[in-house]
Amino acid sequence: MQAKNRLPSSGNDSPTSPPSSPRSRSPRYRNRSFRSGRAPQTLGQRLSWIVLSVLLRRQGIFLFAPLLYIAGMLFYMGTVSFDVVPVINHRNAPGSVYRSPQLYAKLRPEMDSDNSSSDAILNIWKNSYKGGEWRPCINKSSQVLPESNGYIYVEANGGLNQQRTSICNAVAVAGYLNATLIIPYFHYHSIWRDPSNFSEIYDEEFFIKSLENDVRIVREIPHYIMERFEYNLSNVYNFRIKAWSSIKYYSERVLPKLLEEKIIRISPFANRLSFDVPPAVQRLRCLANYQALRFFSSILTLGETLVARMKERSANNSGKYISVHLRFEEDMVAFSCCIYDGGGQEKLDMDAARERGWRGKFTKPGRVIRPGAIRLNGKCPLTPLEVGLMLRGMGFDRSTNIYLASGRIYDSERYMAPLLDMFPLLQTKETLASPDELSPFQNYSSRMAAIDYTVCLHSEVFVTTQGGNFPHFLLGHRRYLYGGHSRTIRPDKRKLAVIFDNPNIGWKSFKRQMLNMRSHSDSKGIELKRPNDSIYSVPCPDCMFRVNSTEDS
Repeated sequence: MQAKNRLPSSGNDSPTSPPSSPRSRSPRYRNRSFRSGRAPQTLGQRLSWIVLSVLLRRQGIFLFAPLLYIAGMLFYMGTVSFDVVPVINHRNAPGSVYRSPQLYAKLRPEMDSDNSSSDAILNIWKNSYKGGEWRPCINKSSQVLPESNGYIYVEANGGLNQQRTSICNAVAVAGYLNATLIIPYFHYHSIWRDPSNFSEIYDEEFFIKSLENDVRIVREIPHYIMERFEYNLSNVYNFRIKAWSSIKYYSERVLPKLLEEKIIRISPFANRLSFDVPPAVQRLRCLANYQALRFFSSILTLGETLVARMKERSANNSGKYISVHLRFEEDMVAFSCCIYDGGGQEKLDMDAARERGWRGKFTKPGRVIRPGAIRLNGKCPLTPLEVGLMLRGMGFDRSTNIYLASGRIYDSERYMAPLLDMFPLLQTKETLASPDELSPFQNYSSRMAAIDYTVCLHSEVFVTTQGGNFPHFLLGHRRYLYGGHSRTIRPDKRKLAVIFDNPNIGWKSFKRQMLNMRSHSDSKGIELKRPNDSIYSVPCPDCMFRVNSTEDS
């Protein structure tokens, strides 16, 4: 019986062809029949035929495809010239470049026309004391001191406030070891270049008297002691103590040597005592910093005179003024390794300043400096323009009186111009005091810093822009005086870097972010000391106690 064809009919009724022979379907015989045609004549044609015949085989495709790909790439590379390297456009991360002048130019028209917040200084600390007010609480001893275990001589290094750290820590250690403290010796530093001694900056008599029931303090080493060491301090045993050493180290290592020698020397002494110490030791720190250390009468008198003059000039704001600690001196800009908009001249100035102050430190082999990363991390000193722009965004207008505490501003004529334009009532110690009033302090950086410290201490608002020991001590001192609240604006410089580098931001958005930053500073005004915090910036609760605690309504 004949089988039916399952394939659809083509429409013709002609009989189907008979199936081909299995031999003719074999690739081997198919190739033979292929070759039976006209044979290629040239060598190139023969190679082409061979490659084509191989590719026609299903097994050959997978074998030769990688080779064909490599051959194609080699052919392409042979046609490309590598003399010209393609240019890759690198996009800087937002906040890594100094573009504040461009932002200022954009925002200035709206900023100048904004009159919505002329009384910002009068109501800035509205959330100050919701958790209750704090008051000073440092108990002085009334007991007679036991016989001394010996003398401690310390060498205080650094600038004004780093030396202050050394003094207070020396008082605490001497009291703890029942030793007699010799008035600390101040190291001369190549950066600060101030040869002043203790009695030329602080009221030495007041210092000794304030601590007489807690720590013995003398002005100099007794002659019978110095005679043992041939009147040469270098013969006295010197302890090289690690930074932030525990009080236990002093009792276990320092005290035995003190009892043996009757005098020891500790040099250098800045930051050589841990912040986490027993209450009795902390009390001595509080007593030294907040009560015993008072500036020498001539410094204090001029400082208080400048405070009175600032309040007189701020009569339109009820005698309230802002103080700003601006760190944009040449050495600070150089040390930061940040890049601004001074071009080639700025680079020459900064390279020279770095070599002058820190020989070879920044040019060591392998050291990589990334200015963009430094700016993004909030480590670049704010320029005067950035400070002014920030304060205007926080609601302070042109009628606000500002006291500027700083050294000599780098390229001051150019960098100070926009700040003076935004705040024409800005003052410095040089503009408030006469040349005759300043002349006794003019060539002494620590004494000049002490005058700035006094004026900043009594301002309604203190603005810190860079960190360091100066604002560190002012934070604590202001908290001690103003019920536990620092009344200080501490901007988030990481956020500022991104905001100042945003060309699309408008005045309203900029102002909203600045007001949020101001509000955050208010909420952080009162803080309680944690174990590793410094009592020099956070005196609550070690040096103060809380009163009038109220619940939020």
